Amino acid sequence: MLKFTPSRVTCRAGTVGGDVVVQQEPTPLTRHLRIHQDRGFTVLELRGEIDIAAATQIVPYLDRVTGRPEARVVLDLRQVEFFDCSGLRLLFRARHRVLDRGGSVHLVCTHPLTLRILRITGLAQLLPPRPTLDAALEQTETTPG
Repeated sequence: MLKFTPSRVTCRAGTVGGDVVVQQEPTPLTRHLRIHQDRGFTVLELRGEIDIAAATQIVPYLDRVTGRPEARVVLDLRQVEFFDCSGLRLLFRARHRVLDRGGSVHLVCTHPLTLRILRITGLAQLLPPRPTLDAALEQTETTPG
């Protein structure tokens, strides 16, 4: 018998042996967003092309996560291939909502063109990008949102 839950599959082998548990990644909420927990932080992984169509799909999930009091959020852009002003709006929106509720927000980004957009717009000053998730989570231990 197979039993499915959001993060694992359990296979019961009857009377022989025992349960076999296979861990799997959570299913993406949209093809542009995956949300998971890491060390007490909610990580929003944006993926693919973040344009107006993608942003429309992402906003409801982003608002749910960033609307919590004292939310601890990491925005991970490492899987982003294209990023326009709609993506910038998402980052500004997340930052504003989290900080207004006493939380912290951090950014992970390595794509050269996205980093350039962040620098040109000044968002890199407000949300300094880190190269890895570990670096962003380490930053949270030493600096506020």
